[in-house]
Amino acid sequence: MGELRLIERNVHEVAVDDRRMLFHVPTTSLFELDGLSGAVLDLFRDAGPVSASDVRRCFDGRFPPQDIVDAIQDLIDLDIVNDGRPLKPEQPPIKIQNFPLTTIVLNVNTGCNLSCSYCYKEDLATPAEGDRMAFETAKNSIELLLSESPDRDRYNIVFFGGEPLSNMALIRDVVAHAEELFPARGKQVDFTLTTNATLLTEELVDYFDAHRFGLTVSMDGPKALHDRNRKTVGGKGSYDVVAAKARMLLNRYRSRPVGARVTLTAGVTDVVRIWDHLFNDIGFHEVGFSPVTAGDIELFNLNGAELAEVFDGMKRLGRLYQDAALENRNIGFSNMHQLMTDLHEGSSKALPCGAGVGMLAVDKDGGLNLCHRFTGSELDTFGTVEDGIDRTNLSRFIEDRADRTHVDCGTCRIRNLCSGGCYHESYARYSDPMHPTYHYCDLMRDWVDFGVGVYSRIMAHNPAFFETYVTPRRANGK
Repeated sequence: MGELRLIERNVHEVAVDDRRMLFHVPTTSLFELDGLSGAVLDLFRDAGPVSASDVRRCFDGRFPPQDIVDAIQDLIDLDIVNDGRPLKPEQPPIKIQNFPLTTIVLNVNTGCNLSCSYCYKEDLATPAEGDRMAFETAKNSIELLLSESPDRDRYNIVFFGGEPLSNMALIRDVVAHAEELFPARGKQVDFTLTTNATLLTEELVDYFDAHRFGLTVSMDGPKALHDRNRKTVGGKGSYDVVAAKARMLLNRYRSRPVGARVTLTAGVTDVVRIWDHLFNDIGFHEVGFSPVTAGDIELFNLNGAELAEVFDGMKRLGRLYQDAALENRNIGFSNMHQLMTDLHEGSSKALPCGAGVGMLAVDKDGGLNLCHRFTGSELDTFGTVEDGIDRTNLSRFIEDRADRTHVDCGTCRIRNLCSGGCYHESYARYSDPMHPTYHYCDLMRDWVDFGVGVYSRIMAHNPAFFETYVTPRRANGK
């Protein structure tokens, strides 16, 4: 055996109660270290380059020789320890040849009947003054989706705004067209919509139910918190209307679970209180949180202390999630549920999301945007639904963003979970979607360590939770 060296960037250890959990960074897999494996890893950490004589001196008489050889070989196979041979490629350089679209987002109206203080949309207007997408643009969007991925069995059409319910005529036309087109080609199609709920009626709920829409309601918690920022165009709080409509929706809707999306801003940071209201009082199936740190109006952005408070609240809620999971219950904390899914599946991501590859967003003029957050922004589009995808520029963007050569992401322990962070967060914070979201790094690393602890405890004491709640969630496209 020649000299062996520890590859620090490929391994991270998390103490979970009295157990030592090894987080294998390249694959995001978890292993529990036994006494021998832990001792071998400690030797490499303490001694730097390790020789055969170092191993004999440390372990002679303590463990069977073959067990020691096997433990070291396991670490070599994982590229945690290196014997001089080239490391296996972790994320091969991305070369985008095709765009396997499964999702198209239609920005059906830039108008919205609310005037939320923190809204990131650069093209927002009132519903009457909003720019509405034409049906021909929507049809061309669907044809693009099918032509780019003709071999897929299932597709998703997302309706977004503004407030998408302010252009229900287009939504009905698109649904009727899609439900005739896709089955005729032997395909399935799903519909998804995010709404502020103010325009919901019983008739609309029944329509969405009949067509099995995946629905998400934007709501920021109890009245005092929700009304701080989510106001009508006239400046009145919208909680009373939204809460009543949400309860009506949840009492009437049957086809799919309905979730709530919460925007956390300055003064709206009490994660546990917000979750408790939306999950226990209102009755949403899941509640997800999105902290704002990069809006145009600095007044609403979370500062460092507030962001730390948010993550502390998410960990408090995460402990409630853990306690419920040990009793085989799911409390609908979608941020934690997503982290559990990633750890359970060993997700290793070259890109932060499917934007620009599996998903594109169409603005009212037919321009192709990375995602719904960019429609109406100053970022260049990547083609049109009439002319097709600008493959050269979109490929270059995705490939350059995935290249970790000149950024700190290359050695970060959560690099294959975060993958540099949200494109729009980078765009809003640094005016550059290529820039990693460095302002989140320490908090995200701590969040993943916390998640490793939660995952390890659930897996040790109630592994059935994952088959009951996590695997079906992925199967349903969550």
